[in-house]
Amino acid sequence: MQPETMKYSRIAGTGGYLPEHVVTNHELAARVDTSHEWIVERTGIHQRHIAAEGEMTSDLAAAAGRRAIEAAGIEASQIDLIVVATTTPDLVFPSTACLVQAKLGLENHCPAFDVQAVCSGFIYALATADNFIRAGQARCALVIGAETMSRITDWNDRGNCILWGDGAGAVVLRASSQPGVIATHLHADGRYRDLLHVEGGVSHGMQSPSAVRMQGSAVFRFAVNTLDGIVDETLEANHLQKSDIAWLVPHQANIRIIQATARKLGMSMDRVVLTVDRHANTSAASVPLALDTAVRDGRIRPGELILMEAFGGGFTWGSALVRWMTEE
Repeated sequence: MQPETMKYSRIAGTGGYLPEHVVTNHELAARVDTSHEWIVERTGIHQRHIAAEGEMTSDLAAAAGRRAIEAAGIEASQIDLIVVATTTPDLVFPSTACLVQAKLGLENHCPAFDVQAVCSGFIYALATADNFIRAGQARCALVIGAETMSRITDWNDRGNCILWGDGAGAVVLRASSQPGVIATHLHADGRYRDLLHVEGGVSHGMQSPSAVRMQGSAVFRFAVNTLDGIVDETLEANHLQKSDIAWLVPHQANIRIIQATARKLGMSMDRVVLTVDRHANTSAASVPLALDTAVRDGRIRPGELILMEAFGGGFTWGSALVRWMTEE
């Protein structure tokens, strides 16, 4: 058990990884009935990264994890918990987290497991690791969101294939005497599964290939409404004003959803971390990738309050309120 003075967690380092291969809107327009202008107007997306043949979700996750570990200034052997958020695991089992543990060369037998909440997955994984640390069951957790969404994309579906990209983002979460992770708020509603889902599954009967199916307009409306609600809930529960939030780090699904959340906060877009134009929707990887981008370019400063939020299939949604701390 850890000392009473170390009952909170803080983000000690971030990391990200994007596959080398980039597919532009113009390249997609050569394959399906769409255009660069149409995609940008509706989504804000200009390009997406696509994993190479043989490049697995665990490879992306391990690469992002190594960079987070390096940024935290620790040895990999200090990691005593691995939580990977993914909806595109390498295998049915073992978990992607176990594969990452092996690829990082960890032989300390620390617990490692996956979380599946689709695009909200990283928020769920962060909340899980934070609670492990608050309970004294871990002191140094590696939390990763990693996806190869291209493997479950129907590249002939013009309204859907434009959205997705591959990538991984990671954070190292360390025990702290001060609350870096101040609060997390998680929700789900399984009644809406048919609006956003993947065809087939193990017990349902595997489809080959399985692909994402989405009723875009309905999902858009639900996402805007639930994210409005999670903003209100987070502020009220933590006795904050909108003006207290220095940065919004949202799930990078669609520029219009992000703009709606910024309006809810009364926040100008220059205080919103945007990567959707370059990364597209990388599902569970999008929030940690955006966070890593803003940390590494120096936008996010010590002491600033960050609101991370996401919405995904399930439906699932959630938020994480974080104070950026560089030192204990």
